[in-house]
Amino acid sequence: MKAAPRLILLSLLAMLVLLPYLWMVSVSLKPRSEVFAATLSLIPQDWAVVQNYGRVLREIPIGRYLLNGVFVCGAILAFQLAFAIPAGYALAKLRFPGRGALFAFVMLGLLVPAHVPAIPLYIAAAQTGLLNSYTALIAPFTISVFGIFLFRQFFRAMPDELLHAGRIDGMGEISIVFRVVLPNAWPAATAFAIFSVVAHWSDLFWPLIVVNQGDLYTPALGVLWFRAEEAGDDYGALMAAAVMVTTPLVAAFLLAQRRFIEGMTMSGLKG
Repeated sequence: MKAAPRLILLSLLAMLVLLPYLWMVSVSLKPRSEVFAATLSLIPQDWAVVQNYGRVLREIPIGRYLLNGVFVCGAILAFQLAFAIPAGYALAKLRFPGRGALFAFVMLGLLVPAHVPAIPLYIAAAQTGLLNSYTALIAPFTISVFGIFLFRQFFRAMPDELLHAGRIDGMGEISIVFRVVLPNAWPAATAFAIFSVVAHWSDLFWPLIVVNQGDLYTPALGVLWFRAEEAGDDYGALMAAAVMVTTPLVAAFLLAQRRFIEGMTMSGLKG
């Protein structure tokens, strides 16, 4: 009974957080005439599921956009893990001159918004002929200072005895990273993967700058198809596309939520 007030409060907060998503799903089921109706009912009076979702499937290659998102986010995540895990291990467990200064630069990197280096990165991509390519979508995000920080925090809690045992067995530091550290880093890797995939799956700013070919559109760019300044936005189809784009993220999080919570707890980043 003592936990009842806490559960009620958390349930109310959860409903508040979920309300925008529920409203998005509701609008995706409504005809255009009901979107701006005076009532705020979540349940449509006239269902327009076939009309809205059918238009998405008919007018845009939503499957291609989703595959582009999977490829781009997967490639970014692979590169980020390849750099962040060794870097986080070195900052957490190795002793070398300048380690504190390097970690200070990592912390400073967390303070730089992603939009700040956009102009020089765009100029570099334009001068090297990389615009309208997967490379332009992937390359600027291959190193994540947040990933380095997260893994550094996670590896600090790892017992040194595991590493010493590997060294006694004759392992080098690279072997220790991939044979000892990496198998124990899956909670942190899962937590970071969720952060990375959500950020880049829903990113609109950078793809909108470097891509203007439809076959390279990411999911977020594909949703913009249903925005038209002259004819007005078709909010039903727009929300239907948004539901189809966000559903894989929701499903992935629900499947990985235990690992996500474990990774956040063990890395010391819980609230």
